[in-house]
Amino acid sequence: MKLKSVFFVLTSVVALAACRNQPQSNQNDIETPVSVLEIKKGSVSKLINTSGTAQSINGVELNSETTGLYRLQTNGRTGKPFKLGDAVKKGQLIIRLDNEEYENGIAIESKKLNLEISEQEQSKQKALYEKGGVTLSEMRNTDVRVTNARYELENAQINLEKMNIYAPFDGVIVTLPHYTQNSKVSQGSLMVGVMDYSSMYVEINLPESNIEYVQTNQPVYITHYTLPYDTLKGIISELSPAISTETRTFKGIILIDNKALKIRPGMFVKADIVVDKAENAIVIPKNVILSNRNRKYVYIVEKNTAVVKNITTGLEDEDNIEIKEGLWENDNLIIRGYETLRENSRVKVLK
Repeated sequence: MKLKSVFFVLTSVVALAACRNQPQSNQNDIETPVSVLEIKKGSVSKLINTSGTAQSINGVELNSETTGLYRLQTNGRTGKPFKLGDAVKKGQLIIRLDNEEYENGIAIESKKLNLEISEQEQSKQKALYEKGGVTLSEMRNTDVRVTNARYELENAQINLEKMNIYAPFDGVIVTLPHYTQNSKVSQGSLMVGVMDYSSMYVEINLPESNIEYVQTNQPVYITHYTLPYDTLKGIISELSPAISTETRTFKGIILIDNKALKIRPGMFVKADIVVDKAENAIVIPKNVILSNRNRKYVYIVEKNTAVVKNITTGLEDEDNIEIKEGLWENDNLIIRGYETLRENSRVKVLK
């Protein structure tokens, strides 16, 4: 019995020693799958965000200046009567009002003839004056008659043109009330609205805290939710130096280059004012930055190992941030899988 007990004890000791000598798995030997981004230099801007309603710089509504029968003209580009949305050129006839009584009252042909007769008399009097046949006063009287006849004809032509509605500038028809063709419209009736929105503006109100950053001629990025992939260019054209005592804001005007007509009048747009910009800088996504008290850091991959890099940041926009210290171009920045990493964790880079 004693020999069996000694044998059992020795066997247990040997087995225990063997277990202790077995290799144990190390947590650092487990490879965490990660995705990386090779850092390249780029640019990042400091933006101040605001919003407002886009308005056309040039827009007008034209009313009839006389009574007449409505004659909507044909658009030479389409071969059909003008309609909402049609583009028009400066000086293009859109609507004509016919009124024979009004035209007869102007008597344009009579005034043309009167000017012609006055000019003939003027030439005759000048010839006589040179020969001593008339006095200077008599010759000057014919000058007065010619001048008056010319003014009368010009006024008649102006009044005659009141029967025509022309496009005052290149633009688009945005208002066109319906009138039955040949129906009688009264003086002062709205005829057509024309707008040129190839250039637009936005009135903005900025917080008092931004007054030291925002200046005239700074570039602006203009976007609209219906155009998620199109960004238009704008510029700060005007700024008020006065702060509203009620809202603690100051006013400004943004001009928008809208030659492609992507922004429409009345649209509510977002405006990102570029108040500073870093070129040829180390730029990374903001969401990969970790922090601990006053320390900011990220992980990069070196020889399949996660290495902590303390960083100093600079300018930032909605998605990206400038790195002033801590990272270099071509570093492999861990952008996925970094949440559970520790210093010197083993990683496996996923393709």
